[in-house]
Amino acid sequence: MNNYFFMFSVIATMRDLKRKDKLVEAAGDAYGKTLFLAVLDVCNDESVKQCINGIKDRHVDVLINNAGIGLVGPIESIPIEEMKKVFETNFFGVIRMIKEVMPDMKKRRAGHIIVVSSVMGLQGIVFNDVYAASKFAMEGFCESLAVQLLRFNVILSLIEPGPVHTEFEAKMIQDVKQKEYPGADPDTVHYFKNIYLPSSVDIFEALGQTPDDIARCTKKVIEASRPRFRNLTNPLYTPLVALKYADETGGLSVHTFYHMLFNMGSLMHVSVMAMKYLTCGCLRKRTISPS
Repeated sequence: MNNYFFMFSVIATMRDLKRKDKLVEAAGDAYGKTLFLAVLDVCNDESVKQCINGIKDRHVDVLINNAGIGLVGPIESIPIEEMKKVFETNFFGVIRMIKEVMPDMKKRRAGHIIVVSSVMGLQGIVFNDVYAASKFAMEGFCESLAVQLLRFNVILSLIEPGPVHTEFEAKMIQDVKQKEYPGADPDTVHYFKNIYLPSSVDIFEALGQTPDDIARCTKKVIEASRPRFRNLTNPLYTPLVALKYADETGGLSVHTFYHMLFNMGSLMHVSVMAMKYLTCGCLRKRTISPS
């Protein structure tokens, strides 16, 4: 058996290099040797082009699209401009990057494009309407493009995390608790603040993964001999996603989520913990193994 050792030069990107300190610290000795930094704003055409032009021969073997922003709250209170910003980053930002590297990959008949989507690209979640819509759009785009790319020996893979524990997520939950929601009726604001948000915190505590978990899954996808198109990172979400495909009318998943949120109340935490411990090991293995 031959052992293969892969050495990648990784180019990490951010909009503002002044905020690089934590990344540089985490990179340790790899910084400047196998890990390099570049400026990139996926919402700006010229920034995307300059970033790729800054790579030797514009040669990108693996593109990982993980830029994204969230948006949560009653839809009546969200300005259209905020919704457009979500799509500008989560959808059009990914497309800008793919359009910039795809022609070279097709010419070389080699390359791997990875898009960090979300379980919310498969199953919508209440009060995450716009975010879920941006991920649904990305899933449809990738499903369509993957077929064409196979003809050029270019692989496209989706990484689909559930809840992930990050500073960004914790801060967002705290911020939305304090906000006012003009335009939304009192009942909707009550459901959002007093039912959805506490339930969301429970779900993150019981089912949430770490960024390292997502990174490990992504690494496996990159190294797989036959990478899967879809890669759900959290096996605990598989039963919830399966509800959608078990009933072609859509009623099963809609009513299940309705009862979980509005009728189970204080039982939500117990239910989430039960799902965590009842999910069998074979399901876990099957869900996260990319090969």
